[in-house]
Amino acid sequence: MMNVPFLDLNAQYKNIKDEIHTAIHAVMENAAFAGGPFVARFEEEFARFCDCKYVVCVGNGTDALWLSLVALGIGQGAEVITVPNTFIATAEAISLAGATPVFVDIDEKTNNMNPALLEAAITQRTKAIIPVHLFGQPADMDAIVAIARKHGLYVIEDACQAHGAEYKGKKAGSMGHTGCFSFYPGKNLGAYGEGGAIATNDDALAATMRMFRDHGQRKKYHHGIIGWNARMDGIQGAVLNVKLPYLQTWNNARRKHAKNYMEGLSNIKEVIVPQEADYARHVYHIYAIRVKDRDQLMAYLSDRGISCGIHYPVPVHLQEAYRFLNKGKGSFPVAEKCAEQYLSLPMFAELTDEQVGYVIEQIKGYYA
Repeated sequence: MMNVPFLDLNAQYKNIKDEIHTAIHAVMENAAFAGGPFVARFEEEFARFCDCKYVVCVGNGTDALWLSLVALGIGQGAEVITVPNTFIATAEAISLAGATPVFVDIDEKTNNMNPALLEAAITQRTKAIIPVHLFGQPADMDAIVAIARKHGLYVIEDACQAHGAEYKGKKAGSMGHTGCFSFYPGKNLGAYGEGGAIATNDDALAATMRMFRDHGQRKKYHHGIIGWNARMDGIQGAVLNVKLPYLQTWNNARRKHAKNYMEGLSNIKEVIVPQEADYARHVYHIYAIRVKDRDQLMAYLSDRGISCGIHYPVPVHLQEAYRFLNKGKGSFPVAEKCAEQYLSLPMFAELTDEQVGYVIEQIKGYYA
């Protein structure tokens, strides 16, 4: 029996160990622990990578979403449209800004916001749209941005799973008023702790968000606005500086694994494999197949040394925390169906062809 972990962060670390140790040592030698030059350098490099003028690093991806809303003046009484099949942070940021999340269902082929349903959800209180580039595939941004412009709405990209993904050649995070990223350790570009960033081309917005993340300070002890502490640690900036040059190589490895999964599983009639949209360069943060007997297959694979995940088993509108929205079962049927069927297979750059082949072989064996 072969062991195939869902994720192996240690395998990546071993490949870049010396560079990581050198970078962390430099932070220690410079005592640059909160913000500072290592974070500033990463902001410049990641802005260049995202084809954006500015990147503002923050404490985590949730901070990135929340600060975007606050900086855009979206708060009490406002509505923000997003999708129900996302990590709860997308909705939490809306709620903590004082606004109300409004959900629209998804396109079954892309797992992303269905633009055809968007206009019906817009009211006089709608201020922004947050499309989520779920699993590493960009949402249909041309259609979403066109509707937003027509109605005078902001667009905040939740690109927390889409580092390096592309929509018609444009980088995820570069097409909205802001693009929000998480550097949680398991992400395609992960820190060694918490971290996040906001990409934008708006000078004023970047300046406001830089102030807000640092207690509203223009300079030390001079507070122009009521802000928050959302600074990135220096160590995380240094780690991300080491990792960023490898990101495209790691994404290419994920795409290769996805291609192998696709070729091996697409002939099994019980399995729906993820589809790459014709406009997209998918980076496969998650490789989620859909099967009707998800829990049984997951147990079968576990017994054979294969670890899987579920992203996400309960849509946000059915979470206890959002019961007050009164959106019961059946409100968003596509998202609900997908949530019952998603099974996330092992996916990380350092997977071997043998491990991917073993996963395919065991799934074939189950359905045979």
